[in-house]
Amino acid sequence: MRANIILFTILTVFCTLLCAVYTVWSLVDPLHGRVEWVGTVTLALAAILSAFLGFYLSRVHKSQGAELPEDTLTANIDDGDPEIGHFSPWSWWPIILAGACGLLVLGLAVGFWIAIIGIPLVVIAVVGWNYEYYRGYFAR
Repeated sequence: MRANIILFTILTVFCTLLCAVYTVWSLVDPLHGRVEWVGTVTLALAAILSAFLGFYLSRVHKSQGAELPEDTLTANIDDGDPEIGHFSPWSWWPIILAGACGLLVLGLAVGFWIAIIGIPLVVIAVVGWNYEYYRGYFAR
């Protein structure tokens, strides 16, 4: 976590300096000679966001008091490998849900009548995926 804190601190300093350089450069520009607000605000907000993330990570690191496996040189690869969950390698529901979401987005982009077909398919796919193990493996 220390590495992430250092990276966000470097990113904060970089975005702050870049914001100052960008603002001065837009003021010195002979064609316009005024502040270009979109780029200045974007770089300032990027600096603020990276400062918030670095501050949050430093507070979490201080409250936990422990080092992550990524920060210790003697850690093994398996030390940072948590249990993520149970996944179904044979499940067809993610493919059906992806197709239904694609149909829904296509309907929003092209014609709303296609989205009306996609909405029930999304609901059926989500319910099917959630209740996949309700009756056991490979149950229909």
